[in-house]
Order: sequence, then C-alpha cells, then structure tokens
Amino acid sequence: MIHAANTPFSPDESRRSDDAQPYLRVKAAAHEHLLERIEELGAEFGRWSREAIGEFVAIEVAAFTRLKRLPINEMEQRRITDVLTKELSGFGPLEDLLSDPGVEDILINGYDHVFVSRQGILEEEPLAFNDNAHVLRIVRRILAPLGRRLDESCPMVDARLPDGGRLNAIIEPLAVDGPMVSIRKFRRDPLKPEDLLALGTFDEQILRFLRLAVEQRCNIIISGGTSSGKTSLLNALAFCIPQRERIITVEDTAELALNHPHVVRLESRQGGFDGTGIVSIRDLIRNSLRMRPDRVIVGEVRGAEVMDMLQAMNTGHDGSMATIHANSPRECLYRIEMLAGFAGFQGSEDSLRRQIASAVDFIIQIGRMSNGKRRILSLTEITGVGDGIIATQELYRHETVLDADGAELERWHSLGIQPHTPKLAPVRHALRDPDTGTPPPESGGFWFRRS
Repeated sequence: MIHAANTPFSPDESRRSDDAQPYLRVKAAAHEHLLERIEELGAEFGRWSREAIGEFVAIEVAAFTRLKRLPINEMEQRRITDVLTKELSGFGPLEDLLSDPGVEDILINGYDHVFVSRQGILEEEPLAFNDNAHVLRIVRRILAPLGRRLDESCPMVDARLPDGGRLNAIIEPLAVDGPMVSIRKFRRDPLKPEDLLALGTFDEQILRFLRLAVEQRCNIIISGGTSSGKTSLLNALAFCIPQRERIITVEDTAELALNHPHVVRLESRQGGFDGTGIVSIRDLIRNSLRMRPDRVIVGEVRGAEVMDMLQAMNTGHDGSMATIHANSPRECLYRIEMLAGFAGFQGSEDSLRRQIASAVDFIIQIGRMSNGKRRILSLTEITGVGDGIIATQELYRHETVLDADGAELERWHSLGIQPHTPKLAPVRHALRDPDTGTPPPESGGFWFRRS
C-alpha cells in the first residue's frame, strides 16, 4: 500500500498551530484514503484528465468524511479537496505560485523556507512542504516531461519550463540543508517599451534615443546584476527592430520572447551522463553566422562565447545585442576583457580593446533599486581607444535625491553630449528635443517622486 507520509500543505497551512492539528490530521487521513483508491484503480487513473481527477477527489473526500464522521465543515472539506487535487494532478504547494502572474521568482531553501519575489521585493511566503522528500517529488514531477533527472548521480539540474520559465535545483549531498530550488518566471506577454516607460524604467528622452539606436543598428550591451531587468529590457528593445530583418537568438536557457515575425531561437545543450553531446553557446553563435542573420542576440554572455559575439558585431551583423552581469559600464568592459582572456585570446591587450571598442556602440546599465523598481542607471557610449584605454562618454545618468519631506526624487540627467557614432548621424535631428529642436540640455530631465 502507498503511504501518505508526505502530505501536502496549502499556502495558509504552513504554520502548524494547535488549532490546525485536527484539520491536518483529517487531511492526512483523506490523502491516505485517496492513495489506496488510486492503487485500486491502477493504470486507469493515469489516463484521467485533471477535471476528472478533481471530480474523483471531491466525491471520495465527501464519502470519506461522512463514513468516518470526521469533524470538519463544508469549507474545510472544499479546501482539502482543492489541495489534494493539486497534489495528485498538479504541482502541489507550488501550483498557485506558478499560475500567479505577479510572482517573478520562487526560491525554496529546504522544505520549510519558501521565498517569493513580487515587483522586485523578496519576501518569505507562508507556504511549506511536509519534508524534503515532498519537495523532491514536486520538482521531479516538473522535470519529468522535460526528460531531465535529479538524483544522487545528477544532483544539479537547470531546465527551461514549458511556459518559458527556468528551474534550477541542487540537492544533497551538494546542498547541505536540503533541496535548493530556484524558479524564474517570465511574462507570457513581453513588456513593450511603452510599458517600461510607464513603470519608470526610463523617461521619454531615453526611450526616443533607444528606439533610434536600435533602428540604426547600433550594437548594444545591457549590463546589470541578477534580477535587474536585463532580459525584460532586451525583449522591449526587440520591439524596435524593423520587421523585415532576420534575428537569431542564442541562449544557455531560452528565456527571450521577442515579439518579432522572423526569429530563430537557439538553445545550448548540456552533456549527457557521460559528458558527451555538449553544445555550447559558442558553438551556436558560430553556427548562427552561417544562417544569414541580420542581427544576433545573445541572451547572456558569461564565457568564451564573448569572442564570437565580438566577431559577429565586427563582421557585418550590426544591431546585435547581448546582456552581461556587471555592476557598471566600466566593470562591463573589464568583464568582457576577462572573458576574452578565458577564451584564449592570443593578441595584445591593445588589440583586444580596439576590437571591443569597434564592436560595441552603447552600454546600458540597468539596476534594481531599494524599493524593487528597475531603472536604467546609465547610458554610456564607447567612443574608441586612447592611451591603451577604452574611451567612454556617459550620455545619461540616473540620479536620486531626498526632498525636504524625506521623500526620494529621481530623474535622468543628460550631459548634453551628442553621440559620437556615425550610425546615428543620419537621425541626429531626431535626437533633439521635439519641442525646442535643440540637443538635450546639460541639466535635462525633471525630478519626480519615486513611487
């Protein structure tokens, strides 16, 4: 007989007070009864739809409570039915979080600590699993249709979910305190530039500049920390790419959802159990250049593929874009140099820096503020190489101050400098203020309260 040792919990049941114990015991008994009935049904149960399973659970729970004369009311009976249906046919305690559009990240630190990020704010969720085995059962259920495994012989896994999200899990013996699971969710409808403008990620002046930079095929690197909004910004910039162009995206785990009619999506492949069959991002970038791309978009540069990305940007694939983990534009350049060294670059530092300067036009630095909001912190242009150093000029900078009431005010400060790149020369007039016809003033921008 199957035993219900790992009885699931609903989001409001995780804190086990004395008053909740009778309800939890009833739910555990109902779960045990259901597993016995499923064992009797055998393979027939596996062919049922979710709706059929829900009806089956409702009927069985109602009959079980009447037969055993259990002390629960109708509302508690419905709650038990809902929880057990999710456990038998869905993803148990994670079901509601996975379907909640407001949830960005789900972080499981062992069975009794679950954290959720909403609007950039990470908070502990009143939800818990019964034990670590319960966590593993749900994670393996998520991974099963993907053909991925998670056990002692393969204690780490990184997988793309069917809805475009990403799951990373690491278990014992590598994770000391139980299973550590990170689920990153992505919007089904990517944010448009106008959406980011409404959210305050940038102002209208920067939006006008970014549109022109993308349309005029400037090469752009989006730099930022973890969960700073790099992928969302990259998705939004893709709305500005002319529809007649062919885009090839290359990613470690496919996360981009470009709203464009001609997109070829490539995803790297991890090796098998014996380490064979690996297809790296670098392999995919090299192959993408043989697929007649107009633009190559690299989801995240984190290794030797940086050299192939620079080659693509320098060999007629203008308008290419990528993201990278770095805390500032200057740190972004240092990281590119470092990754190129790891890739085995054989030339001098000066030749590498000249190649970087000729490949990259702009670096967009994006960050997550203390209140969880994402903001473009800096928009920097690469102007060349001087005295062996890559020369840059900052065109826009995000600034915050406190007013007399202690409230935060923010704006984007323009230095009043016209971009150096000749790619924007044909549209230089469009970079001027639409009302005055003048270049952005040195003190441009208006202060506004941070929401």
